[in-house]
Amino acid sequence: MSTVSRLARRFGYRGWQQFTQAHVRAYRATKGRLGKTYKGAPVLLLDHVGRKSGKHMTSPLIYGEDGDNLIVVASFGGARRDPFWWPNLKASPETTVNVYGDVRRVRARQADPEEKARIWPKMVEVYAPYADYQRRTERDIPVVILEPA
Repeated sequence: MSTVSRLARRFGYRGWQQFTQAHVRAYRATKGRLGKTYKGAPVLLLDHVGRKSGKHMTSPLIYGEDGDNLIVVASFGGARRDPFWWPNLKASPETTVNVYGDVRRVRARQADPEEKARIWPKMVEVYAPYADYQRRTERDIPVVILEPA
């Protein structure tokens, strides 16, 4: 069972959403001073729009850097399906991120196989559980490149 699944089961979906939104509010209010890391890994806030609902949402995500690009991983804790933010980004890839109070316009795209082969080890250095997540799931976990827009 994935970390996300265990937490969601423990706190319930509503509890998990409340925790996430409290994280987002604290991060924004303090320009990342609170909520800037998760288990030692850096965290950004990713804005996205629900592809069905049209609702504006924000997800706190672990990130890495690759030159001018920011990198996030659509791991969903190794679950069998993608996290909800990834299909939203595929539908509307132009968005913004908040990195410690610095709001940037970005365009999201999935890393091609060669890029993933180069970037994946860097992201496992940023957050080691990613390697276990990939071993646990049959899906190929997407690496998402956030390019400056």
